[in-house]
Amino acid sequence: MSDSLFGRAGKALGWSFASTALGRLSTLAIGIAIARLLGPEEFGTFAVATVALLAVLSFNELGVSLAIVRWPGDPKEIAPTVLTISVISSVIVYIGCFFGAPIFASAMGEPDATGVLRLLCLSVIIDGLVATPAAMLQREFQQGRKTIVDQTTHWLGSLTSIACAFTGMGAMSLAVGRLTGALAGAVLFIAFAPRVMRFGFNREKARALMQFGLPLAGSSIVVFAVNNVDRILVGAALGPVALGYYVLAANLAGWPINIFSQPVRAVAPAALARLQGDKPAMRTTFLSTAGLLAAATLPACVVLAAAAEPLIRLVYGTVWEPAATILPWLALVAAVRILFELVYDYFVVLASSRVVFTAQLAWLIALIPALIAGTAIAGLQGAGAAQLAVALLVVLPVYLFELRRSGIGAGALAKRLALPVLGAAAVGGVVALTSHLITVDLLALAVAGLVGVAGMGALLYRLRHLIGTLRRIGAAADEAKPDPTPVPTPA
Repeated sequence: MSDSLFGRAGKALGWSFASTALGRLSTLAIGIAIARLLGPEEFGTFAVATVALLAVLSFNELGVSLAIVRWPGDPKEIAPTVLTISVISSVIVYIGCFFGAPIFASAMGEPDATGVLRLLCLSVIIDGLVATPAAMLQREFQQGRKTIVDQTTHWLGSLTSIACAFTGMGAMSLAVGRLTGALAGAVLFIAFAPRVMRFGFNREKARALMQFGLPLAGSSIVVFAVNNVDRILVGAALGPVALGYYVLAANLAGWPINIFSQPVRAVAPAALARLQGDKPAMRTTFLSTAGLLAAATLPACVVLAAAAEPLIRLVYGTVWEPAATILPWLALVAAVRILFELVYDYFVVLASSRVVFTAQLAWLIALIPALIAGTAIAGLQGAGAAQLAVALLVVLPVYLFELRRSGIGAGALAKRLALPVLGAAAVGGVVALTSHLITVDLLALAVAGLVGVAGMGALLYRLRHLIGTLRRIGAAADEAKPDPTPVPTPA
């Protein structure tokens, strides 16, 4: 059983979760220090540059590196071509970033962000260089090694940013730290997967890679727009200070996604890809994963929403208190996004690029006017309310329709999510009441944390049978078809 598909995936998930949890917990202390050192205005300047970086990272390697994760044969046969395409396209993208930086910064109302943006976007070239070895580690479930990379990148980058901030470098300190961490991570990625670091070009393989990658790259651009158009519009409409408040709240709201959803996304595509020959098993795995993921994440999201005010006041100080007005909305949006990301990965494994692109495009088309109207009517709170409304009224119906077409009915999904949703609602109600009645912020947060952990533990205990379901599917898959991919022991 320890060598089964889900045994390896479970070990990889454990490493991924440990890495993410450790990184996010340390980010709390580091984020507090940086927020207090810089303040909303400098933080907003860096946020402007970060939006641009995330934009280009969504398509810089044209989506070809993901092919390594789901390639049916030996991925080493396409690795040289993937590396060549990734690096060349990333260099071209950076040249565009360099010359376009002043225009973008001015459009965002923060011309001073030009230098920060140009330096920060050097990460694009580094990302193109390491996309191939990173994908290979993901395919082989070597999350232990990726944990080392992630922690090195995080700690070196964060400590460098703090040191630079103390010297008065302002927003530039965050860019220097981000680039320093990326360089260190690149060295480790290459050291852990040196066999795939070979340039080459096969015309036939390149054609197949582009047919696979370009639709995903186009979808990734739309995904970026969906995830970041709020920051662009808030920054353009309300200015960099309001954007600083918004980004701080968005970062806090992203905690459940980063701690729980991202580790699952690091493992689930590779695990689901091994089940492509058994569609019923794929569907059962998706539903079981959705139930467990909801049980782990929904209580955390509602705790953030219900305890927003004492959390912001205690942790970041009163200067950041306006961020508490938007955090409840963004925390609830994060809860919905977690499900959407799992659905996204499911359709990627099915190679249903049309579904992925259509859903994201519908999301974007509805989101832009909703955000403009919401921001104009109610400022930061309006932006958050607009996002939640679009997610529930537009995107959720689209995904439910496409899931039904793939054999997963809305009723089956609702059955798996009903208990986590009800449990999270109860947790949210208790935390909201105690946060209102308890006037000491530290005590209010302590109670909220205990309620959230208790709710999460109770839900996971009630749904423990789903773990057994996943293990049985993995064992059956291995007996039916041995996995030809060598899986080294995680470091």
